[in-house]
Amino acid sequence: MINWPNFVSQLFNGLALGALLALISSGLTIIYGTLGVLNLAHGAMFMIGGYAGYVTYSYTGSFILAVIAGSLFVMALGVAMERIIIRHFYHRPHEDQLLVTFGLGICFVEIVRLIFTSQSQVVPPPAMLQGITSLGFLFYPTYRLAVVGIVAVALGGLFLILYRTRLGMIVRAGVDDRDILAATGVRIQLVFVLVFALGAGLAGIAGVVGGTFQSLSPGEDTRFLLASLVVVIVGGMGSIPGAALGAVIIGLAEQLGSVYIPTYAIVVTFLIMVLVLALRPQGLLARR
Repeated sequence: MINWPNFVSQLFNGLALGALLALISSGLTIIYGTLGVLNLAHGAMFMIGGYAGYVTYSYTGSFILAVIAGSLFVMALGVAMERIIIRHFYHRPHEDQLLVTFGLGICFVEIVRLIFTSQSQVVPPPAMLQGITSLGFLFYPTYRLAVVGIVAVALGGLFLILYRTRLGMIVRAGVDDRDILAATGVRIQLVFVLVFALGAGLAGIAGVVGGTFQSLSPGEDTRFLLASLVVVIVGGMGSIPGAALGAVIIGLAEQLGSVYIPTYAIVVTFLIMVLVLALRPQGLLARR
């Protein structure tokens, strides 16, 4: 028999995880949609953002500064990656792009391991969001409820940038056809840098926000990278609404599966991906 309070609690856990995956996947999908590069170092950038936030919080005690620092540090790292390495691979085969970003991810993880060791770290949530909240039928951690709100604000800001600014118009045009965009006189290389920085910054924010209820340690990056790739495939490459929808679906499937069918939890996640690829190869909300 299903324990309904526990079931609802796991639904909220799935939504919180889905919100976190939506933030990571949004950065991954706009980089791929605009630059055509599938960044396999994205999971490592998520982890680095969390550690940057952890260090900042250790020195300042401010969660807001931790989020800002995590985002800015990973944005700077993303700009350096794009300018020094990635830009040389735009016209190379996709296999080369995958290999170089995968290698960068391994390097980042080992550097973090060298500095922080393999010991898990946690970013403390702000004092006002600690404790539990009564929902009437169950008590639930306040911060996990706040995560959904934080991610909603971040994704709302991303939506405004993409759909209410000139930069967003250029980015969306780049997703549709980069060659025509370059022919209009737009400095396409500058657009690429800004997009990579924006995608990396989202991963940095997710690292700090997720570091409060998901432990930070070298190796966790692989789990979130894999989940984010599944989310992007399910939602549709280059689609921000698709990333959000896919993240909710995968977050709920992963959380409920890990509780009720732990042996086959990962099978459920990949079964969803396989069904989407079979029935709608472009993803749920992407165009053909």
